[in-house]
Amino acid sequence: MKNFTYFRPTTAEAAVGLLENRWGNTELLAGGTDLLDRQKEYISQPSRVISLAAVPGIGGVAVADKSVTIGAGVKLAEIAANAVLRQHFPALTTASGEIAGPQIRNMGTLGGSLCQRNRCWYFRDEHSNCLIKGGQRCFALDGENKYHAIFTQGQRCVIVSPSTLAPVLIALGASAEILGPKGRRTSDLAKLFVAPNGPNDREHNLAPNEMLLSVTIPRGGLNSAHYEVRQKQSSDWPLVQAAVAFTGGRGGANATNVKIVLGHVAPTPHIAEAAATGLNNHAVTEASATAAGRAATQGAKPLSQNAYKVRLVEVAVKRALLLAAGMKPYWE
Repeated sequence: MKNFTYFRPTTAEAAVGLLENRWGNTELLAGGTDLLDRQKEYISQPSRVISLAAVPGIGGVAVADKSVTIGAGVKLAEIAANAVLRQHFPALTTASGEIAGPQIRNMGTLGGSLCQRNRCWYFRDEHSNCLIKGGQRCFALDGENKYHAIFTQGQRCVIVSPSTLAPVLIALGASAEILGPKGRRTSDLAKLFVAPNGPNDREHNLAPNEMLLSVTIPRGGLNSAHYEVRQKQSSDWPLVQAAVAFTGGRGGANATNVKIVLGHVAPTPHIAEAAATGLNNHAVTEASATAAGRAATQGAKPLSQNAYKVRLVEVAVKRALLLAAGMKPYWE
């Protein structure tokens, strides 16, 4: 690991003031579950590391009449256990409680989950000079790609967005508060994520001298659920994830304001608009959930080794919808 200078600012403004206007030389440190790995793998070699451990105001959950705000420094385990979040946003707490293992959940943070780097093995291999490390091509296009994207239209890099919380928060209509040298700004979470194409890009649209402060979720009475498919149930990355939210949809009532967001199938969280539109103003039944699952695969173009993900999308969307509608999970 390269030697670095360690900073421990006591305000968010001071932390931002230590950041630079270019990527690579300075890194923010929260839980460290991603950054330390990247440093050990020689993927990130910062000269300066800025700890957020002493920054106040980013570690709490604030409940208001119409929204709930979660600080970027809140641990994943805290999100999973929070009674208010469990009541209003069960999809979020379920997803948080299924990430990795207990050790990671007790160190990893909301901000870290949303801003982490991708997990493509070519990117994580110090010897592979892939497209987003300054190389000329994405090796996964013709290489080992069984865990890569199936929604690849127009993408030069076929990583999958690594955050399990991002699809859930997007389905819930969340927004992010961001601090930079010009002050604070708010962004819809759906617009925060972008597909990187080179070494000067990240998997989000934060500038190098900006930091995520918090995420706010409106309390709109949505029914929500999250379902993911993994090879094993413990400490594994999802192969496919579906997060859904809608108004109504229980007891035979029609579902409205339907949102269906897929994770781990595209370089950014993938909003399945056709599936949501097809289900909107209809009751959530076995048949309609099955149809929505099929519609969610519209536009998929699998790579050479990951066509199996298409079927997993159908299953994940169907089961997430049935769970959100209050149906008993008969598949367990």
